[in-house]
Amino acid sequence: MTVQENATRARVVIVGAGFGGLSCAKALAHEPVDVTVIDRRNYHLFQPLLYQVATAGLSPAQIAQPIRAILRGSRNTRVVMARVDAIDTARRRVRTQDGTETGYDFLIVATGARHAYFGHDDWETAAPGLKKIEDAIEIRRRILVAFEQAESCADPADRKKLLSFVVVGGGPTGVEMAGAIAELARKTLKHDFRTIDPSDTRVVLVEAGARLLPAFPPRLSEAARRSLLRIGVEVRLGVPVTACDRDGVTVGSERIDAATIVWGAGVAASPAARWLQAEKDRLGRVAVGSDLSLPGHPEIFVIGDTASAADGKGGTLPGLAPVAKQQGAYVAGVIAARLARRAPPPAFRYRDFGTMATIGRGAAVASFGRFGISGLAAWLMWAGVHILFLIGFRNRLTVLLDWLWCYFTFGSGVRLITNTEP
Repeated sequence: MTVQENATRARVVIVGAGFGGLSCAKALAHEPVDVTVIDRRNYHLFQPLLYQVATAGLSPAQIAQPIRAILRGSRNTRVVMARVDAIDTARRRVRTQDGTETGYDFLIVATGARHAYFGHDDWETAAPGLKKIEDAIEIRRRILVAFEQAESCADPADRKKLLSFVVVGGGPTGVEMAGAIAELARKTLKHDFRTIDPSDTRVVLVEAGARLLPAFPPRLSEAARRSLLRIGVEVRLGVPVTACDRDGVTVGSERIDAATIVWGAGVAASPAARWLQAEKDRLGRVAVGSDLSLPGHPEIFVIGDTASAADGKGGTLPGLAPVAKQQGAYVAGVIAARLARRAPPPAFRYRDFGTMATIGRGAAVASFGRFGISGLAAWLMWAGVHILFLIGFRNRLTVLLDWLWCYFTFGSGVRLITNTEP
């Protein structure tokens, strides 16, 4: 089965409706092209705030928006909810699992990334990662169930395990998760239980590297570590996790019993390299040229977390939302220039406006090249940027109001256990 095509206009297919894919689709809204956006879900997810869903701070609806609603004003764009399972580069066809084929003149692959367990995929059931709404809801369930079970647990050893949480990975996701769990236990749930004292909760953050937030300057990494220690998080550096199961983890030679483990230690790209039969790096990202096109296929572009793009400094660009957004807009400009027979724009160059990570209430770090700040000022800046990046006025308003409420009352409004099955 093949989708009908308009032979008079160029066909652009975008696989993935994340930051990069949507940025590209929006930039092409007024170009003489027919755009098809294919995604396995019907919504765009604001992943940077997914940890707040996992720790009962926000609801899924506050950080997600229907793709069709986002692209409603793009009259040249249609949205297809389907899962891509193959790309025929010779015939220029994208195939989905139901057998439908969609032809393209230009293809943008922006399929994101998934969590990686460094050869220990069997750890996933014990230590879920945080890449999609389903992950966040499952982690939220595990966290809240642990407190509920501890409340009715008579055995001190079992209660201690239930109130122990391990977060693996000292990047932004790990730091934010550890801080949020500690604040949930010590602030939000402080007066909710009668048998247990949630402030007795143990939160351990494990990072195999020498410091937290390795993408940040050492001074800010140390500021993040101190902030976590102040809210009661134990930070283990320089020692990897060597074993993991539903009862806890082994860190070096130390066993830590914990009922809840969250994985934030690594990512791996989608199967795009296999679909395209392309060269890939150790993370599975597709190697691309200076214009983000696939070598030997100038009609195919790979962007966002799926791409291994040079940063001009001997490394590759990080998997951040601003990178993907800028790449999406850039690729749209390349396509528009080719169709208009204009000189293409110069090689893609990422404009780095800074990197941020929050540690807890009123604490964050922000790096802007050689300049960096931490503390309340960084937290206010982090909050403002994330609200602006959210799609939809309603989402921005509700998140802002929820954050203000939580800041002044230490409350948290989405403490729901919606699935009691393990």
